[in-house]
Amino acid sequence: MLDEFGYRPNVGIILVNQRNQVFWGKRIRENAWQFPQGGIQEGEDPEAAMYRELLEETGLRREHVHIIGRTQDWLRYDVPLQWVRREWRGQYKGQKQIWFLLRMIGRDSDISLTSSAEKPEFDDWCWHDFWIPIQSVIEFKREVYSLALTELAGLLFSAEEVSTRLSLWMNSGSSTKPKTASI
Repeated sequence: MLDEFGYRPNVGIILVNQRNQVFWGKRIRENAWQFPQGGIQEGEDPEAAMYRELLEETGLRREHVHIIGRTQDWLRYDVPLQWVRREWRGQYKGQKQIWFLLRMIGRDSDISLTSSAEKPEFDDWCWHDFWIPIQSVIEFKREVYSLALTELAGLLFSAEEVSTRLSLWMNSGSSTKPKTASI
């Protein structure tokens, strides 16, 4: 299901623990880390898609999380042509996403990367500082991650802290990779 501009509707999930650290998943058989995300199915609203993707990718249910907020509008990214399936070329441009900020109210042991009947998306996970090193995100998603984290940070942190951390974050040039948690 693509919109008139070639973007597939999608949800992104920024899941935080009680220390405001974000859930960071390692894509299966890759050295790429990302937030949970996934497509919105025909007739599904973004919130329902978010809960479905959360369960599929992390094993967490509605009762394990609390919605803190979401982005006001769609955030878009273009997918490089070499990543686009051959049959989609010429039609598919990328993803448009509504991002949700969730507080985990369950336990770490509630997270299960293999609980879904679907093929797992992640083979490892960790908690990471909210201001993840943007260079550790695949290049074509960096702007959307920056926009989502920046828009939603004010729901967790004071305006002064957001301003200070954002300035440091954008100028850091850090390429630190996340450290894995023991699962």
